[in-house]
Amino acid sequence: MKLLRHGPSGAEKPGLLHEDGTIRDLSGLVADIGGGVLSDAGIAMLRGIDPASLPVVAADTRLGPCVAGTGKFICIGLNYADHAAESGHAVPPEPVIFMKATSAICGPNDPIIIPRGSVKTDWEVELAVIIGTKAKYVTEDQALAHVAGYAVANDVSERSFQAERAGQWTKGKSCDNFGQLGPWLVTRDEVADPQALSMWLTVNGAKQQDGSTTTMVYGVAHLVSYLSQFMTLHPGDVISTGTPPGVGLGQKPPRFLKAGDVVELGIAGLGQQRQDVIAD
Repeated sequence: MKLLRHGPSGAEKPGLLHEDGTIRDLSGLVADIGGGVLSDAGIAMLRGIDPASLPVVAADTRLGPCVAGTGKFICIGLNYADHAAESGHAVPPEPVIFMKATSAICGPNDPIIIPRGSVKTDWEVELAVIIGTKAKYVTEDQALAHVAGYAVANDVSERSFQAERAGQWTKGKSCDNFGQLGPWLVTRDEVADPQALSMWLTVNGAKQQDGSTTTMVYGVAHLVSYLSQFMTLHPGDVISTGTPPGVGLGQKPPRFLKAGDVVELGIAGLGQQRQDVIAD
């Protein structure tokens, strides 16, 4: 099942993608795509509904981020060996964890906004994991049972803010519209193996990233278990699991986004995004 949120920013309504390609509204049945709706019981309830009985949403409606109530947006750095190499770093002995402010989260086709003073705004296609039930001290074999589903994420990054100014990475990762999420949350049962998904990203139609989750250093089950040893994961929390090679920083010479560019990205079975790049 493909769950989504539609409507104006800040006033999104819950919905789902029908197999006929239409968006159907769920607002008469659930308040949002978050909280208990993300549990196995909540998803089973939605699965029992006939989508054909739901109101059709206009095809040109805006899609919002596919999950509501995200308390934590947790990112994993250098989680693809080939991306670590292009960034000039060794493969880390444990997952590198950093946070992206939840205010960066936006819809899958909302623009990338180059922040004031930016000279190195970059792209990163990533597999996002959405937590469905509370996870604390879970083992690796229990981990995936706490996952509601998966989505496409663009972990937009300002490299000079991230690495060339004092402090941690967070300020280079948290600008407005630096966290496109969606178009939909694909429920766990529809993703047979999260470690076997091809992923890609283009800028102005030219392929920049062409990778697969098979080359992740630390897989989804390990990450959920690992993070749960340090913090309780709650429904709606998002884990962005790292990016394959091909980011602008790793190119020779480096290439970064400018106003007028168009970024498109996707992951097999999870849909795709399209973003115009604009200046703040």
